[in-house]
Amino acid sequence: MKLFTYQNSDDAVSQGRIGMYIEPLRKGIDLAQAYMLYERNRDPEIKLALAAMPALIASPEALAVARAIDSRVKADAAKEGNVLESEGALFSLEEKTLCTPVPRPLSIRDFIAFEKHVKQSIKGVMRFLYPRVAALNSVCEKVFKKGFLRPPRLWYKIPAYYKGNPGSVIGHGADVIWPPFTSYLDYELEIGIFISRQGRDITREQARSYIAGYTIYNDYSCRDLQVKEMQLRLGPAKSKDFDTGNVMGPFLVTPDEVPDPYNLEMTARVNGEEWSRGNSRDMYYKFEDLIAYVSQYETLYPGDFIGSGTVGNGCGLEHGRWLKPGDVVELEVESLGILRNRVVKEDGN
Repeated sequence: MKLFTYQNSDDAVSQGRIGMYIEPLRKGIDLAQAYMLYERNRDPEIKLALAAMPALIASPEALAVARAIDSRVKADAAKEGNVLESEGALFSLEEKTLCTPVPRPLSIRDFIAFEKHVKQSIKGVMRFLYPRVAALNSVCEKVFKKGFLRPPRLWYKIPAYYKGNPGSVIGHGADVIWPPFTSYLDYELEIGIFISRQGRDITREQARSYIAGYTIYNDYSCRDLQVKEMQLRLGPAKSKDFDTGNVMGPFLVTPDEVPDPYNLEMTARVNGEEWSRGNSRDMYYKFEDLIAYVSQYETLYPGDFIGSGTVGNGCGLEHGRWLKPGDVVELEVESLGILRNRVVKEDGN
């Protein structure tokens, strides 16, 4: 299933309703409304779970009902007089405001799981710090061949992550507001997962059963500030903590629709021009590794979010290219959809 959270354009107070994208129709349905229309003997707990994403992903019974609705809608797609359409429960996504799949994730842990990104970011930082050095790319290559500036040995033993701000999350189509304290704003091409149920000390073998679904993640970064913060040896902070800085969506795609999450083509475009391309197969640490690591003597809960970190080639830092106000950034991941946002100054330009 491809689930999403949405608001009606005139409903600014609502925390959002759960929708389901129906591929053959290229439209969405309101899940709770579809349940009310289809089911005569309604279960109050199921009805409640279909109204909020954290409750839905934590309820196997509600997910089973959602799958049954998905199958029925697809079977009825070619029929005339669709009851969902006549009752306003079937709609175009462009008519709605899409939120983050889980409107406010319980937590955000973003890893750095792609080796190529680690290596190329080191070169990117060198270019950033020493822009006047001639032929720096060839200098970097020579330095790497001699064994310098490689990822620390410890990176290959411990998956590193930082914690982001769940209150700064926005969804597909929302504007990213350019922070006034940066001149070098960057996108990051990532995928992420939401946790479906409570667990602690989860083994790698058990970990996949804790994945509620996959989504696209864009972790915007203020590179000039981040370069300074990293010198303090505590990790990124304000360079990633700003309103609208974390973008997720458009869908939460359940694992049954992503048979191999480690073979997904990943592409980033800025104003329609391709800037980045990679593949999830290059994850050095898999999501199973990340779940097992985080859950050591620490409980995970439904709605916790874990990001993969940036795929190799997946950000402007690796290419020496930077965003500017007015840019439209699109991240596309095979099977997961397209996440699109515009970067604007606070005055809207």
